[in-house]
Amino acid sequence: MITLSSYLLISTILFLAGIVVMIARKNIVAILLGIELILNASALNFVAYTKFVNQNLDGHIFPLFIIIVAAAEAAVGLAIVIRFYQIRESIHIDDATQLQS
Repeated sequence: MITLSSYLLISTILFLAGIVVMIARKNIVAILLGIELILNASALNFVAYTKFVNQNLDGHIFPLFIIIVAAAEAAVGLAIVIRFYQIRESIHIDDATQLQS
C-alpha cells in the first residue's frame, strides 16, 4: 500500500534533484530542467496531501495551475535561451553575467 510518506519521499527526491541540477550545472537549459523538477515536486505534494488528508478535489486544481505555469515558463525560458544563443553562441550561465543594456 502506498502511503503519504511514500509520496513525500518521492517529492523530496524530486525537489533535491532539482536543487542539485540548478546548483551543479552551468547550462541554462539544465537550470530550466531543475526548475521543472521543483515544480513537479510541489504538484505531487498537493495531490498527495489532498488524497490522504482532505479527501476532496481542491488540491487537484493547484497542480493544473502549476502545470500551466511550468509550460509558460518553459516556453518563455526556451525563447530567451534561443535568443541568447543567437547573440553569444553559448548557453553557459557564466556568459549571461556579462550582458548589459
